[in-house]
Amino acid sequence: MSERRTRMSLAIGALLAGAAVLWLAPSFAQTGGPPAGSGGAKLVERGRELFVEGCSSCHGFDARGVPEQGPSLRGVGELAADFYLRTGRMPLSYPGEEPLRAEPRYTDRQMDAIAAYVGSFGGPGIPRVEPQRGALNEGQRLFASYCAGCHAITAAGGVATGAAAPPLAEATPTQVAESLRVGPYLMPRFSPKLIDRGEVDSIARYVKETQHPDDLGGWGIGHIGPVPEGMVAWLLAAAALLLVARLIGERRKEGG
Repeated sequence: MSERRTRMSLAIGALLAGAAVLWLAPSFAQTGGPPAGSGGAKLVERGRELFVEGCSSCHGFDARGVPEQGPSLRGVGELAADFYLRTGRMPLSYPGEEPLRAEPRYTDRQMDAIAAYVGSFGGPGIPRVEPQRGALNEGQRLFASYCAGCHAITAAGGVATGAAAPPLAEATPTQVAESLRVGPYLMPRFSPKLIDRGEVDSIARYVKETQHPDDLGGWGIGHIGPVPEGMVAWLLAAAALLLVARLIGERRKEGG
């Protein structure tokens, strides 16, 4: 009789455990699930501490945002947190200013922790980018269509309405992909339906090429763009012509 009760107790316990798993599954799906292993849990906890210390004044202690200070970060994922932290765009000096690229204010480990904490509320993870799998000509075409209007075809940056489009000389392939999905400040967001993963690889490859281009013509003049480079060429040519004219004039005086 006692053996039968033991079996019944075990069966009831198994059913309750299964029900608990089914009940918690949707919650895990919404928040990205529990961190993998104790190391992941500790990383998220450390991220929460750093978040409360350096981010909560604008984004709230629970990352739900603060009115007129900062938006909710629930659902933006590790992708957005990683981009803003590693490019030094966050934290801002004061709410409302344009987030510009700067030196990161946290160590790599601290940024991993904050990104893990933000990611625990759900959202996309850090993208995997493989520029070597992209096509350079496709990347140039896509960059010319979607990016060059603000960043210039050389990725040297420019000025947009109400904002400054930064140069991409320091952007890593991962940051290129993240910026396309995040749409920092006034930059539009590009969904996977508009620019898929393969096209992101191509754009990242093109941006990487602009950072170290082959100067087949010789002097690169800092790769500041075709118009300024053309102006420099004309100025140098004019200076050379004036020098030649002066030398010719001096020889005529000596011969006269």
